[in-house]
Amino acid sequence: MGKLPSIRQLEYLVAIADTQHFRRAAEKVGVSQPTLSAQLQALESHLGARLVERSRARVIITPVGTEIVSRARAALREVQGIADYANHGKNLLGGAVRLGTLQSVGPYLLPHILPELHRKYPDLRLYVREASPRALLGGIEDGTFDLLLFPLPVIAADLGTVRLFREPLWIVAPGEHPLALKDNIEHSDIKGETILALEEGNRLHDQVRDLCDDYEANLSLDYEGTSLDTLRQMVGMGMGLSFLPSLYVRSEVAQDRQVVAREMRTRPPSRTIGMVWRRHSGRQEEFLVLATLIRRVLKSGVPEVTVLE
Repeated sequence: MGKLPSIRQLEYLVAIADTQHFRRAAEKVGVSQPTLSAQLQALESHLGARLVERSRARVIITPVGTEIVSRARAALREVQGIADYANHGKNLLGGAVRLGTLQSVGPYLLPHILPELHRKYPDLRLYVREASPRALLGGIEDGTFDLLLFPLPVIAADLGTVRLFREPLWIVAPGEHPLALKDNIEHSDIKGETILALEEGNRLHDQVRDLCDDYEANLSLDYEGTSLDTLRQMVGMGMGLSFLPSLYVRSEVAQDRQVVAREMRTRPPSRTIGMVWRRHSGRQEEFLVLATLIRRVLKSGVPEVTVLE
């Protein structure tokens, strides 16, 4: 049997695949470029296969390299799981947790949670990063993130999930719009209205698109928001209505005199927010403890959402 690859060599290969660039890969793993190149050559020699084609213009992962990169990611996840399991129980919710979240979730949920989390678990270091849905799900699978705050459902054999809360979507209209005079909105009130949504690739875009179909409203294809703030501002300029999550409404819409938010009276739309992690993570028990804390904080201080046990 030939010499087995080292963990570091697998990390270097995955970094090259992720960055498609030797210098950036070396920076990502914290070594010099010559060291990275030498270790890649050693890995190829051990395996007896060419994994990477390198030219002045770009880096190309060979077909064999692509399969080995996939297996390397799985191996590195298992190694991380071993480390997590070994550390589990030494210090409940201590150390670092790399948390990924959507820009439509994290900024409006975390301020309610972080003070109590820091008070109860002062040794916890929470590194928060916002990203697109695709990047978040890819990141939880490849180990970039330990945990996600993310809309459910998420269906994947290697991922564990738990529900946290159901968040209503409120209809937001310009202050001078006829709907602003109503306390509650019926589905028929939305018929024929222009509805603004986040750009494609966001889960909220897909949900609002489906609501437009249900309510016979017109989804705006000419103007899409890059953020919830952008949507609110476009609504304030009279470009249409929008469905916005209640935590965002509480944080931002209530302070904006140009727009008003109203609940749907019958079958109000909502989204379910939960936590997502890798099933083989040694920190699953800690994440469930965190879920319990989040539910308790929301139940006691955030009436806009429905806590899910």
